[in-house]
Amino acid sequence: MSITASGSGASAQGSNSSRVGPGYGYEYEYDYRGRDGDGASAVPSVETHAQYRGFKGVYYNPVVQVFFLGFVCFMGPGLFNALTGLGGGGQLDATTNSNANSALYATFAVAAFFAGSINNVLGSRLTLLIGSTGYMLYIGSYLAYNIHPDLGGFVIGAGAVLGICAGLLWTAQGSLMLAYPTENQKGKFIGIFWSIFNLGGVVGAAVSLGNNFDNTVLSNGTYIGFLVLTGIGVLIPLLMADPRKMIRSDGTRVITPRHPSWRTEFYGLWYTLRTDPWIVLLFPMFFASNWFYTWQFSDFNGALFTIRARALNNLVYWLSQIVGSVSIGFLLDQRGLSRRFRAFSGWCVLMVMVFVVHIWAFFYQRDYTRATVDDKIDIHEKPYVSRLWLYIFCGLLDAMWQTTAYWFMGAMSNDPAKLANFSGFYKSLQSAGAAGIWRADGVKLPYMNIFISTWVLLVAGLVFALPMIHMRVKETTEEADETL
Repeated sequence: MSITASGSGASAQGSNSSRVGPGYGYEYEYDYRGRDGDGASAVPSVETHAQYRGFKGVYYNPVVQVFFLGFVCFMGPGLFNALTGLGGGGQLDATTNSNANSALYATFAVAAFFAGSINNVLGSRLTLLIGSTGYMLYIGSYLAYNIHPDLGGFVIGAGAVLGICAGLLWTAQGSLMLAYPTENQKGKFIGIFWSIFNLGGVVGAAVSLGNNFDNTVLSNGTYIGFLVLTGIGVLIPLLMADPRKMIRSDGTRVITPRHPSWRTEFYGLWYTLRTDPWIVLLFPMFFASNWFYTWQFSDFNGALFTIRARALNNLVYWLSQIVGSVSIGFLLDQRGLSRRFRAFSGWCVLMVMVFVVHIWAFFYQRDYTRATVDDKIDIHEKPYVSRLWLYIFCGLLDAMWQTTAYWFMGAMSNDPAKLANFSGFYKSLQSAGAAGIWRADGVKLPYMNIFISTWVLLVAGLVFALPMIHMRVKETTEEADETL
């Protein structure tokens, strides 16, 4: 099965592949079987161009453009993370926020399959602009809701629209992120992007802490500040260079990957499932990967603390994410250790973290219910410090879980097309799980039920992943596992 153009735009961040293939911005015929005819490998023909000079040399530099891309996501998804991490979207009653998130993830799970086709027609910059508008609408709906409490339906509707827009934004982001770097620059470019993007959550949390240090409810000024920043984020794609005019550091032109149609996406998922059924054992891990946010953000942070304590918790949560991803990444990339040893070590670290966090949290959760959380804990009170540390460990666990899940996928194959389909399973199941648990919170399922379901699902995800690690993670990726 051969395709023309550069294949899937889904990110293969878990891959350490050094070969050129679909999704890396080169346009050529690629045989998914890895061989042409009797065994000759398909080799792309690459044309080099002279670099721009002066202002154009700076403006059309892929590093500069990835900074632009990072700030689009800083202003959109980054501030969305900061708002969600406050618990209840900053509201005293989290019901509307939970229902909005349920609608968001439900539409995201569907929209992601069609976003590639839209990106092919509109181009990455316009798709990025349209996608970023959803974040502005969503935050604006909270400002309206803060002023007029009877507008809960508007917030839920904005959440549904954001799910569609988020599918567009992340599809366009994947196209550009894979197109900008040369093969040996992927790690650098991904590092630049994710550093800027994650700072959105940190800065947003810091802004909300500063604006609400003396408040008992989230101020309109915080929502207005977030709204202005997301509005700036909508304008940034207009400043970005046309990728077709950009030249990489090795002299090759940037060619954004052409996304497959939604029919091809569905076929690719089915074909991957048939040819590599071990991926099914990672499905519980994928399903759990956004499940825990509901208890952490709304049923712990949103339920127990005053608004300034929630803001401070939110700040340290996103800071701890940086520590968590770096620390588990350091372990998983230790070349002095065998790959199988690193895989089992990462699994053990996650299992220990799951039980440490949830045994610790159980002793707090058993002391409160939805009917007994009237007295909020402030930052000056004695019970606050220990619960702050628990929240830090929640952030560490989150980052470690997401990073390890991607690493497991990357250890199963180095083929970008197969990894794109793995990522498709990951995002679809992740969104489906999130939609379900946010709806459960919206109908006010008891906190303890949501907490226990989170704990059980995380443990189940790791238990099911263990046979996959044993059977599929090898010291080197075998040729049979490379391609579809």
